[in-house]
Amino acid sequence: MLEALKQKVYEANMLLPRYGLVTFTWGNVSAIDEERKYFVIKPSGVEYEKLRPEDMVVMDLEGNRVEGRLNPSSDTPTHLELYKAFPEIGGVVHTHSSYATSWAQAGRSIPCYGTTHADYIYGEVPCLRCLTKEEIDEAYEANTGHLIVNEFKKMNKEIMAVPAVLCKNHGPFAWGKDAADAVHNAVVLEEVAKMAYRAELINPEIEPAPQELQDKHYYRKHGANAYYGQQ
Repeated sequence: MLEALKQKVYEANMLLPRYGLVTFTWGNVSAIDEERKYFVIKPSGVEYEKLRPEDMVVMDLEGNRVEGRLNPSSDTPTHLELYKAFPEIGGVVHTHSSYATSWAQAGRSIPCYGTTHADYIYGEVPCLRCLTKEEIDEAYEANTGHLIVNEFKKMNKEIMAVPAVLCKNHGPFAWGKDAADAVHNAVVLEEVAKMAYRAELINPEIEPAPQELQDKHYYRKHGANAYYGQQ
């Protein structure tokens, strides 16, 4: 079942090593079907060079494996919570890409220092708190998802305007309208994390870009009045 979606999720997963976002098996991509009944995700711990489209695992929104001979990614419950909470999300990516993960380990959000960031992400990339011992012991991956969902709703952030988050002491998650778009946002996240790190080294007194510049760059690519690219 969902053979076309398995192919797309496979291809999206294979982009992670191509763009230098993963080492060994440190990452996963998923995507949900059009009717939002099932999602497809990478199997746990399988090396990318050995991965095949038929290895992708089909899950339902109750967290049950519907099809697949391999165990799904250990991060599956996190993906599941995002799909359940936000119907706009069609694909989810988790990596341990080095620059974004460095910000997560430092417990710092990534400020918007320039237009590259502003083109894709409205405002800072938030770094959330670390899970409590009880949350870790109870249901680590599911509670990671609950934390992301609850914090975005509390911050009143538009989930597709800020398509990435840092989980403190852990790493980044990114999402998009489908698997390929989610990977695109994960690549952007890693690049803006790298740029922000270097910018702070060059100028420790750096301030975020002016809000009017952030607004100009974000809204020329997003929303009803966007004019970037071909119409």
